[in-house]
Amino acid sequence: MASIWASAIASKPRARPSPAPGRALLLGLLLGLAALPAAAEQVYLPPERFVAEAFAGAPPQPQVLWLSGSLRDEVSQILGHPPSALRTRYWRQGTRSAWVLEEVGKEAPITAGFIVDGDAVQQVRVLIYRESRGWEVRHEFFTRQFNGARLTPERELDTRIDNISGATLSVNALRRLGRLALHLHAHVSTHGPT
Repeated sequence: MASIWASAIASKPRARPSPAPGRALLLGLLLGLAALPAAAEQVYLPPERFVAEAFAGAPPQPQVLWLSGSLRDEVSQILGHPPSALRTRYWRQGTRSAWVLEEVGKEAPITAGFIVDGDAVQQVRVLIYRESRGWEVRHEFFTRQFNGARLTPERELDTRIDNISGATLSVNALRRLGRLALHLHAHVSTHGPT
């Protein structure tokens, strides 16, 4: 009798449990999120407003610096790749200059504004952010680390810029831009626009 009972139990088809409605909903949401495009462009401060604020509402006329010859080589060394543009605009009054520069973090350009006075960074602002992660670099707790930074003879920052977990590529992009702003400022201070 025991063997008949065992075979009857073994041959009975098992019903599959239906997925919990909450689990199915979660799975649907995750699949839908995966299909979304990367984060949209976030404009934190329009570049023209940054420039106006850098000069107390009365910015000087923009000037153009051509990135050619040895300057192009120096910029390539700082960025780790050739510059994407042949020239860059900047604003200068006395010992103060303002630069609106772009560098790719992971996949998209980050637009940042740098104010350099004398030979030191006075202020950094993330103006436009286009990456899907790493946006924490826009906050003052991060950008104020650049204040007072200078360029060493090796074209490195003389100030330590701490990383942000999950934003390493954005942090590195802003470090490169900080070095670039200081180098370009020194160039125009010595040679003028070229």
